[in-house]
Amino acid sequence: MTDSSPFTIVVGVDGSPDSKLALHWAADEARLRNGRLQLITVWSKAPFAWYPEVLETAVGGLAVAPAPEEDAGKLNAHALEFAADKGASATGQVVHNSSPAAAIVDAAKEADLVVVGARGYGGFEGLHLGAVSHQVVNHARCPVLIFRPKPSAAS
Repeated sequence: MTDSSPFTIVVGVDGSPDSKLALHWAADEARLRNGRLQLITVWSKAPFAWYPEVLETAVGGLAVAPAPEEDAGKLNAHALEFAADKGASATGQVVHNSSPAAAIVDAAKEADLVVVGARGYGGFEGLHLGAVSHQVVNHARCPVLIFRPKPSAAS
C-alpha cells in the first residue's frame, strides 16, 4: 500500500452466518477508515457434475437447480448491495477455484487486512476454525481477522 491508496479490506463472502458477521464488521471499518472493500466469493464445480442440474419435483415436474457460479454471483451481488447500504466503497469478484483459501489469499496480495468468518458451510460442526480460515491465517501476507458468533447463554 502506498500512502495515497485507500485502506483495503478483502472479505471472503460465502453467505454463512460467520461470513455475514465478517462482512458487517468490514463494511463499518472500511467506512470509518475511508477505505474500500474487495468482496470475494469463490465457487467450484464438483467433478463430473453437470450444471444447471435438472431435478424431478415431488409432483412429477422438472425444476432447474441454479449453477454454483450463479449462486456465487447472487451472494456477491447481495454483499455489494449491503456494503453500499452501509456507505462503504466496495468491489466484488466471483472466482472459480477449487480452493477458496487460495483465491482469498491471492486476492489479498496488496490488501491491508483480510476478514473471514471462522467457518462456512462445509466441514464438521463444533470446530472453532474451518479449513479455509485456517489456511488464510497461515498464508496471507497481511493481518487476518476471523469472525465467530458470540456463544449463546446456553453454551
